[in-house]
Amino acid sequence: MDLLNTLVDKGLRRELPTREEALAVLATSDDDVLDVVAAAGKVRRHWFGRRVKLNYLVNLKSGLCPEDCSYCSQRLGSRTGILKYTWLKPDEASKAAAAGLAGGAKRVCLVASGRGPTDRDVDRVSETIKAIKDQNEGVEVCACLGLLSDGQAERLREAGADAYNHNLNTSEATYGDITTTHTYADRVDTVSKAHAAGLSACSGLIAGMGESDEDLVDVVFSLRALDPDSVPVNFLIPVEGTPLAKEWNLTPQRCLRILAMVRFVCPDVEVRIAGGREVHLRTQQPLALHLANSIFLGDYLTTEGQAGKADLEMIADAGFEVEGAGEVTLPEHRAAAGGGCGSHAEAGCGSSAEAGCGSGCGSHEGGSVCGTAAAAAPAAEPRTDLVAVRRRGAGTDLAPNA
Repeated sequence: MDLLNTLVDKGLRRELPTREEALAVLATSDDDVLDVVAAAGKVRRHWFGRRVKLNYLVNLKSGLCPEDCSYCSQRLGSRTGILKYTWLKPDEASKAAAAGLAGGAKRVCLVASGRGPTDRDVDRVSETIKAIKDQNEGVEVCACLGLLSDGQAERLREAGADAYNHNLNTSEATYGDITTTHTYADRVDTVSKAHAAGLSACSGLIAGMGESDEDLVDVVFSLRALDPDSVPVNFLIPVEGTPLAKEWNLTPQRCLRILAMVRFVCPDVEVRIAGGREVHLRTQQPLALHLANSIFLGDYLTTEGQAGKADLEMIADAGFEVEGAGEVTLPEHRAAAGGGCGSHAEAGCGSSAEAGCGSGCGSHEGGSVCGTAAAAAPAAEPRTDLVAVRRRGAGTDLAPNA
């Protein structure tokens, strides 16, 4: 296929595809999906080999968010039945992080619901970063706390944070349909603040909220322009009690095409499969490893993920290897540019994907579908049985899934 050969050549040269080429990837048929994966896989292997970076989420403060993000189970007025608790103490957060690090995670993503941190919140998180780093040599820490005020990114950097996550989530044109309590420009401003402070910027998207193919391409091109070190791709987890609970638009093939498009547009950045992979990719998750070079280990913010042991077995069975703590994630030209994603400062928490923080973690739940004619037909029966609210780990007395 001439399109795929062209995209591979461009990806190996870090050349931006045209919008038409990106749209054409999303418009390919299910019959061509293995060809699409094979082509994007060449780009992934060129820049990242067969390494898979593991990240682990710690939800520092769950629920109780004043923002109205339609995809989020922690939103204002949520009736989702999720865990709700205020700030974990530094030793509690460090203990939670230790479980993920023991399971092979290289990065800890510290997430808190809310519009954005107060100065006291930054102090709390700074103490938590210190506690984690004192007990775990070489660990990367990413903060995901919402909209940043002037000077806060610098304070987090001074406290030892390596990265900051704040997702764009969807296109500027459709942002107001998803959230009304803050703007797309607010999100762009926070990513820019993190960048300017020397933090490794992490920013991604949520697919599956009713957006068009054009919207998906718009947000990914916007991310390329912002130049984050990592791009988390979330697939919407339609949690009961949220406005998007009925948005079951995804197929595994559709998710693979979206990941491939992201890889072609952002060839040399850490592409992370974030929330929703278990729900929407299901048995096709190993194929997605040929497109993305990073995943979350274990549970998400407010919903359960695949068992950590199963994640590790999947990586090994698919012929990939877990990236070691001493290995530099990003290609040399990016790591040397001061993005920090090198061995230890790369962009973090794209996290979540699921019930994340209000304006905060940009993270949350993603899901992929563009409501265009080219989009694959939805599955006959949504797999609602695969969505389970987290009842273990941070904020509980039960052992975490890591």
